[in-house]
Amino acid sequence: MPRLSEVIAALDALWPPERAEGWDAVGTVCGDPDQEVTRVLFAVDPVQDVVDEAVKLGAGLLVTHHPLYLRGTTTVAATGFKGRAVHTLIKNDVALHVAHTNADRADPGVSDALAGALDLRVLRPLVPDPTDPEGCRGLGRVCELDHPLTVRELAARAAERLPATAQGIRVAGDPEALVRTLAVSGGSGDSLLDDVRAAGVDAFLTADLRHHPAAEFMADRAHSPLALLDAAHWATEWPWCELAAAQLDEISDRHGWGLRVHVSKTVTDPWTAHAASPTDTSGAPN
Repeated sequence: MPRLSEVIAALDALWPPERAEGWDAVGTVCGDPDQEVTRVLFAVDPVQDVVDEAVKLGAGLLVTHHPLYLRGTTTVAATGFKGRAVHTLIKNDVALHVAHTNADRADPGVSDALAGALDLRVLRPLVPDPTDPEGCRGLGRVCELDHPLTVRELAARAAERLPATAQGIRVAGDPEALVRTLAVSGGSGDSLLDDVRAAGVDAFLTADLRHHPAAEFMADRAHSPLALLDAAHWATEWPWCELAAAQLDEISDRHGWGLRVHVSKTVTDPWTAHAASPTDTSGAPN
């Protein structure tokens, strides 16, 4: 069995921490470098339910996409939910490692996994990484469909292929417009709207689209009449867990480690229910 330090070295080769955004907090949060690892669990969020799942599984390493301490901390006291998670991990010899924006920019990365879940062909990064001479790394992906779909049909495909959430898929734009090319970005994507417009695609699928950026973008449809599809943040990033697990599986086989690699099916999207509005949206109520 490999030591934790060996597994972390393999993960850092896949997602070098120096490629993370400057504001990000990636890398190993806790864990003994010399402990042996037999099982690894991948998940999006390092919340208590996922930590408990790792303990129950007997995992020696939990790898999450989202950081536990993104903005730093001065305490890991168990009086808070983050401190309780750290206490649970350490007491049960479970290491925690984070791959966030370094996994977003990787090749393959989070948006490649999202494109794969939707059966899209990746053409190029939406925002290329200037340090990559081959032009394969970067944020988001520009993709094409194997045959055109209406916006309505594309939204239905996304709702069917991505993990089910209370939100489902929200759409801005003409539901009957045809989509041949689209941009995708796992996680929050409204900071990329200018890049999407410049890419000349027919639609953009991402998560966490806020009112003002989306409204202003759609108001400028005369210059860029494309559709926006807004999915749940967790749902757009969960496919990466399966991709990352497969990558570590391949590394384990190559080194003869015999790791057992698992993907958490725990739904950590914070929204739990949805009440649909009436279908008549022609005007505001009196």
